[in-house]
Amino acid sequence: MRASFPTEGTLPANVRVDTRTLDDRYLVDGELRTWSGGSAEVRSPICVRKADGTLERVVVGRMAQLDAAEARRALEAASRAWNEGRGPWASTRVARRIGAMEAFASKMGEVREDVVRLLMWEIAKTRKDAETEFDRTVQYVRDTIESLKGLDRDSTRFVMEEGFLGQIRRSPLGVVLCMGPFNYPLNETYTTLIPALIMGNTIVSKLPKYGAMAHLPLLRALAECFPAGVVNVIQGDGPTTVGPIMASGDVDCLAFIGTSRVVNILKRQHPRPNRLRSITGLEAKNPAVVLPDADLDVAVKECVSGALTFNGQRCTALKLIFVHESVAEAFVEKFSAAVDALKIGMPWEPGVQITPLPEEGKPELLARLVEDATSKGARVVNAGNVVEGTLYKPAVVYPVKPGMRLYTEEQFGPVVPIAVYRDDAEIDAFMRDSAYGQQVALFGRDPKRMAGLIDALVNQVSRINLNTQCRRGPDTFPFTGRKDSAEGTLSVFDALRAFSIRTVVATSSTEPNKELVSGIISGRLSSFLSTDFIL
Repeated sequence: MRASFPTEGTLPANVRVDTRTLDDRYLVDGELRTWSGGSAEVRSPICVRKADGTLERVVVGRMAQLDAAEARRALEAASRAWNEGRGPWASTRVARRIGAMEAFASKMGEVREDVVRLLMWEIAKTRKDAETEFDRTVQYVRDTIESLKGLDRDSTRFVMEEGFLGQIRRSPLGVVLCMGPFNYPLNETYTTLIPALIMGNTIVSKLPKYGAMAHLPLLRALAECFPAGVVNVIQGDGPTTVGPIMASGDVDCLAFIGTSRVVNILKRQHPRPNRLRSITGLEAKNPAVVLPDADLDVAVKECVSGALTFNGQRCTALKLIFVHESVAEAFVEKFSAAVDALKIGMPWEPGVQITPLPEEGKPELLARLVEDATSKGARVVNAGNVVEGTLYKPAVVYPVKPGMRLYTEEQFGPVVPIAVYRDDAEIDAFMRDSAYGQQVALFGRDPKRMAGLIDALVNQVSRINLNTQCRRGPDTFPFTGRKDSAEGTLSVFDALRAFSIRTVVATSSTEPNKELVSGIISGRLSSFLSTDFIL
């Protein structure tokens, strides 16, 4: 892999990005600010090879490292904007919130190329995948707008029950702390921030350690489209910034995509846990199951993509492949060849599929996981497990068994463990014992056998994929998990419900009360009690 990194002075000009107007920027109380305190260099996982042969990470820019006081100012701005539900954003009509969101979606397109390039440099996402992430996020915003129109239209009806007249609508929760992950820093953050925002909540968004700069070109649009304090975007060390925010007790909802270990720490810091609503997307150990009658070509293609898209750095990635003993050797041979054929290189190179890893020390951690398995009887069956700087050549490890770390731990990287099974009950036992319950992928053609596995697993995971890899989309499908894999459900529609609460205005159906309600509505005196809706 020695030739994979570019040499000094050979970085292509058409992928570079000038971050001088972005360095140390953050957004608080409607003001785009430049932090004068401590900041940190953003070092890309992309390295250059120096004249002496050593590798050096490219410096992309600088990120503000806010202190606790400034983090609290962001929270105070969100709290003022919320104003116990009386703030202008929370109390405005849905049509105005939709108008602001439509304006923001239009402005997003103006900075597409900057965001795409930053995704390439910060987390080594391929250009194709970076473009897909950006475009999918814009589409998510537009789909959320349309979904809210439908939800609001349905809510304008009055219901009559047992002599009571009522209107049931959804109202916001309050101040929401949004924290997204590094692997899909824009899309995953916005799948919580956007629905929370459009439902009338105010936001403090703490950006991830890796992938944070990709958000900065969008700060100006956020400042221009939404009232002061409604959206606040901060950076810095988690304990320094997020700890004081949670300890204040002023956060009404935590939207977090990451690990169960971190979210448990955050929730314990909140002094009023019964007041805190949590919507989380956490880790997973999604297995693929290759049955004896599976089409091996389909299974190999889907499993390679499912396990190694964006280097396997996805919660929905396939983290363990179970192959029936009758087809194990044939599958492993085909699978290993397909993995070794993946192109390794820089994210701007056409057709590249494996790129550098952004997390510090990640290649060495993966190598230790492989060493644990091989010391207990498994072997690397392809030409992988080769480390060069931030690059890790994918390793196929076989046969992985209970007692090996790769059997139960989420590797979150380009290592693919393969296990052999004899009886379908072993798959059921694995999922029952697992700490996670997000998804499973089943490959086979026997309807009776597939049906048996579906019925055994449907109460252990939240999505079963038939002859296709695990994935999040389409965004209209519910996305959630059981056990330590998630709290709450996200989809375009479900997220609107997750970040709001049903609220009813009711009265006994006497003529004076009917006249009172009619007067409020005809005079358009209330933003909440209304029959207005958007086509």
